[in-house]
Amino acid sequence: MTKIKVPYTDVDAVNAMFAEHFSETETCTVVTDMRDGFAALELQSGKRHMRPGNMVSGPTQMSLADTVAYVCIFTKLGITPMAVTSNLNMHFLRPCLGPLVRAEGTLLRLGRTQAVVEVRIYGEGHDDPSAFATVAYALPKED
Repeated sequence: MTKIKVPYTDVDAVNAMFAEHFSETETCTVVTDMRDGFAALELQSGKRHMRPGNMVSGPTQMSLADTVAYVCIFTKLGITPMAVTSNLNMHFLRPCLGPLVRAEGTLLRLGRTQAVVEVRIYGEGHDDPSAFATVAYALPKED
């Protein structure tokens, strides 16, 4: 399994990895919390993330769900670059208002070949989620 050895809850190391490897996408997400089986991140959305009415677009919310699931896996395995999305199922429950959007992921299952994460997306100033997702990741085989 290809992984970079770091403390599993090192938010700074994960943010640095994203800055190094995903800088071309001009990501605006910041990992804010990592604990055993849980991760949270925030997006300061900009014009490219929005739909009319200050609503964060569906593709942006799906990207957040995917990213927080990826980080959630890191809380158990360390940074694992070759973990890849195998399924993402999203339910949009209400408009997600920006500009600040929060995503929280909870690991439901971690097997030898697959991980499943439950994700909730929250718009700024809202306690109820704007979207709910389940995300499955295929995990790399151990060496």
